[in-house]
Amino acid sequence: MNSNSQKIRFFRSQIPAFACVPGCHDCCGPVTTSSEEMARLPRKSTAEHEAALAALSCPHLGDKGCQVYSERPLICRLFGTTASLPCPHGRRPEVLTAPDIETQIHQYMRNTRQVLV
Repeated sequence: MNSNSQKIRFFRSQIPAFACVPGCHDCCGPVTTSSEEMARLPRKSTAEHEAALAALSCPHLGDKGCQVYSERPLICRLFGTTASLPCPHGRRPEVLTAPDIETQIHQYMRNTRQVLV
């Protein structure tokens, strides 16, 4: 397993889960992610990507929410778990992501090739 896979797995383990408002997708939109994370997601057609971008949405957002929730990128996992990326409905875990972990995740994102989801 390569170094980036290990980092992604570690970061995922450090981001606490919380219950979203059922059916909400207010924090979903066009995001970038590492090539490593993108490779874990189902491929979408160019037309699907263009339609989602035109709607300021995500091509993996379906009628019932995120279709790739278990493999969603780190940036998606951070929404609602940090003071800098709050849930628009005030939902959050009991304990937010540790500030040093958030810093490390943002540093990882800055230092890896990012692609548009």
